[in-house]
Amino acid sequence: MEEEFSVDDPAQLLEAASEFANYPGVQTDASAKEFLDRFPLPVILNALQTKADVPGLENTLVAVLECIFKTRYGASLIPQYMPFIQVGLTADSQKVKSLACKTVTRLLESVNGDAVSAHLIIDNNIYPLLLDCLINGNEQVTTVATEAIKNIAGSPAGIDIVFPANTNEATHLGKLASECSPLGRVRILALIVKLFSVSPHVASVVSKSNLLRLFEAEINSNDTLATLNVMELLYELSEIKHGRVFLSTSTLLQLLSSIISNQSMDSILKSRAMMISGRLLSNENYILSDESSAKTVVFAIDRILSSSETHDTDECESALEALGQIGSSMQGAQLLLSSSPPAARHVIYSSFDRQGHGRQLAALHALANIAGETRSENSIILTSDAEESLRRLIYETASKSSKLTPSGIFLSVFQQDPETRLAGYRVLTGLAARPWCLMEICSKQEIINIVTDATTETTKIGMEARYNCCKAIHTAFNMSSKLSSDPALGGIAAKLHEAVRLGPYLARKHHEAQPTVVTADRF
Repeated sequence: MEEEFSVDDPAQLLEAASEFANYPGVQTDASAKEFLDRFPLPVILNALQTKADVPGLENTLVAVLECIFKTRYGASLIPQYMPFIQVGLTADSQKVKSLACKTVTRLLESVNGDAVSAHLIIDNNIYPLLLDCLINGNEQVTTVATEAIKNIAGSPAGIDIVFPANTNEATHLGKLASECSPLGRVRILALIVKLFSVSPHVASVVSKSNLLRLFEAEINSNDTLATLNVMELLYELSEIKHGRVFLSTSTLLQLLSSIISNQSMDSILKSRAMMISGRLLSNENYILSDESSAKTVVFAIDRILSSSETHDTDECESALEALGQIGSSMQGAQLLLSSSPPAARHVIYSSFDRQGHGRQLAALHALANIAGETRSENSIILTSDAEESLRRLIYETASKSSKLTPSGIFLSVFQQDPETRLAGYRVLTGLAARPWCLMEICSKQEIINIVTDATTETTKIGMEARYNCCKAIHTAFNMSSKLSSDPALGGIAAKLHEAVRLGPYLARKHHEAQPTVVTADRF
């Protein structure tokens, strides 16, 4: 038996802990047990509480405990030391708080049975302490506390802990948000966003708990910074599949459209509101269920792009990008092309206007979405009215340009920088399914030369975009009995076929000469 270590002399513990924490490999159950046989957990925890002023000791012991609890052996000891987690969550040290939060997560990952872990959380009052860490801890503590709460909510037995039925419960997120500081409120809203990402079931519980009203209340705030913080969270939430389903509420969309329409509103807020609205309306089921709200948003964005007073480049680009998001679905594209006047006109006009590079780029990508580049093959073609509107707008734009024809303005895009060309490939990938556009493409040999030349692009994304465009033209060409049977277009057909056969990545018909090694002459 080794001599029992005394916390009154921490030098030995610090030396051994430094060696253990800095071990280059992964600690095993055996190594964790060996260390704890020499320095039992009560001794380490006591040293953390009483010897934190010893230089380097706290950081080293925190690192050691993280390593130990990552092993199965160390994790199996956590249920026996729940009082330590309690003390750790209330410690003055942010490092110790962070360790305690991580230990809760490790407990939830390692304990067999959701009911057992939920029982430990409830009996030891862990959840309220985690919430306090979330609200009052530093950034690192807030992050790990959020992760621990997500893990609790993700278990069937733990979901009732995070979402109590009684709205007056002290731990109810709605009540907590109404009583804490502005920073704490933003952190709670950030937690709610993270909870939406756990699972569809948890997202449904969040929605039923009426927690989205907290975001709506903050949007109505007169505090620009607070509103911007919430808008950023809503933007993050709109990226989560489970979140979009429940975020698409008419009340929220109306609030967003009012921000977009408010001429005195900060440009950053308006841009974020447009981007969030665009993401929400990329869901065509929502447009079908609430077309009135969708039209209101589109009208508000249209007014920004129509305004002669709009000089904010970022705001215009955001508006075009939002229209592109809306136009990514069939229902959205039809809405943009069928409104009066069609909001898609801004996208098409800006796509072939070289007055602003960023604006043209945003418009080209938006036009690609409207044309169906991102949609499935059977969802590319729209209603006859929408298709006619698309054709008319492109011909009208071309006639007002120096190029006069659609093929001319398409070629002009391909003659610009690689980033613009990539967007142009996307546009023609979608438009090629239209017979009128296919005719325009085939009327310009230069376009065919560019999309079939494997050396045109040098980046992977550029090569793939060119190839996808070439493949879409080839498919449409073969499906057109009129074009495929025309002897005059036989050269184009052969060129497209060969380019598709060779693939996207700098394919060569012939092998390049290889260097040979020749033995040196001997004297």
